[in-house]
Amino acid sequence: MVEVVISEIWFLVGSQHLYGPAVLEEVESNGRTISQFWQQHLKVDLRFKGVVAKGDEVLDIMYKANADNRCAGIVVWMHTFSPAQMWINGLRILDKPLLHLHTQFTSDIPWSKIDMDYMNVHQSAHGGREFGFLTSKMDVNRKVLVGHWKDESVLEEISSWMDVCRAWQSCRGMKIARLGDNMREVAVTEGNKVSAHIQFGYSVDGYGMSSLVEEMESVTESEVMALVDEYEDSYHLGSSLLQGGIHRQHLKDAARIELGLLRFLEGGGFSGFTDTFENLTGLPQLPGIAVQRLMQRGYGFGAEGDWKTAALLRMIKVLGRDRSGGSSFMEDYTYDDMLGEGRVLAAHMLEICPSITSQTPSCEIHPLSIGGKDDPVRLVFDADPGPGINVSLIDLGHRFRMVVSEVEVEKTPEPLPVLPVARAYWRVKPSFHQGIEAWLLAGGGHHTCFSQQVSTGEMVDLAGMMDIECLVIDEGLDLHRFRQDIRLNEVYFGR
Repeated sequence: MVEVVISEIWFLVGSQHLYGPAVLEEVESNGRTISQFWQQHLKVDLRFKGVVAKGDEVLDIMYKANADNRCAGIVVWMHTFSPAQMWINGLRILDKPLLHLHTQFTSDIPWSKIDMDYMNVHQSAHGGREFGFLTSKMDVNRKVLVGHWKDESVLEEISSWMDVCRAWQSCRGMKIARLGDNMREVAVTEGNKVSAHIQFGYSVDGYGMSSLVEEMESVTESEVMALVDEYEDSYHLGSSLLQGGIHRQHLKDAARIELGLLRFLEGGGFSGFTDTFENLTGLPQLPGIAVQRLMQRGYGFGAEGDWKTAALLRMIKVLGRDRSGGSSFMEDYTYDDMLGEGRVLAAHMLEICPSITSQTPSCEIHPLSIGGKDDPVRLVFDADPGPGINVSLIDLGHRFRMVVSEVEVEKTPEPLPVLPVARAYWRVKPSFHQGIEAWLLAGGGHHTCFSQQVSTGEMVDLAGMMDIECLVIDEGLDLHRFRQDIRLNEVYFGR
């Protein structure tokens, strides 16, 4: 598994000095109580950073948040009324994700005891609106969450948002290696790498295949055999790949590619990579099982030089870490039942991550009609049934767009005994015709990130942190409104 930066979320409580020191002491005590409760129920480390009641305190904490690599985001709560102008300078410089939690320390009104002292302390309804106005006036990029701090749905939403913060944090400074170049004459997999670096914080560097070949040549025979033994223990090997089989050397070559790739990625500090079948100089075969297993370790990947998908998959891997299900590079490949309800059979030549199946994959070797190399070894399996999302990140030239399509993975209606690749068979929401029409209107790519670990809402949150457009295709799709959104978003995001 690729290492993830240790991250924490900071919690600030807003107030003011108008009500006297006793109120501020109570506000701080309540803030600590919430923080301690969250520490017991949330997965991400949460740090209570105290009460801020003056503008210089806000500015100071925001400077510190920006400078601290461990801080992945900030949750703010207005316990009392906190005059919003004191937040202006701090919010102007803030470079970390922000969540405005609109809650109240008490859940219910104490009807027989309520007085103005209670009203002054517990006026989140009042203070939150002041903060909401200012952040809207300043066009501050933030998430707003309403509900009591003990409510299960609030805890789930905060925990999810914290995971998204961690994914966004992993993106900034991430390095993607592009082995070879883009598949020739393909449009959607290209893009402006400098613009991506500015927008997202990750860099994309190109390397010749010789860089990988050098690492492969340093791999020893004993290391290769140890990995081959691991293949035999982990998968159902085809007969020709077993000891004495006619393709045994192909399996060894695949193992050497995996070990060389891993050394290359670890040595360069890369979190994701791409390759292309049109540039395999020095390689005996197109990397198949190597790419599949590296994705399962947590690396991002994009075929044919698709660095945007590689970076996005890495973020999704970080976001879904420690959850059930899996995430993979994917491609909508062919259609089924177009005269009926319609289904998509998604796959790729080789590179589908085995994290999306609970089966024991079959390790097989089959011819590949492109690339001009030896037959590649790959893992073959079916994705597990259940809900998922299909996500594309595209470069429109002057800006980026994320497209999210909700799908329902199903079992294939019949076996696929001669299809030599891993695959997923799904229903597009809200329907085949509407869902795919919307995808085409949005310009979603043919390469995608498929996930059964992360949610649509989390991808919307991630796009928000990235400050890019996010178009969602789900059960509530209205194509007329969808077309309008595309045009209106151009006005806002194209500014």
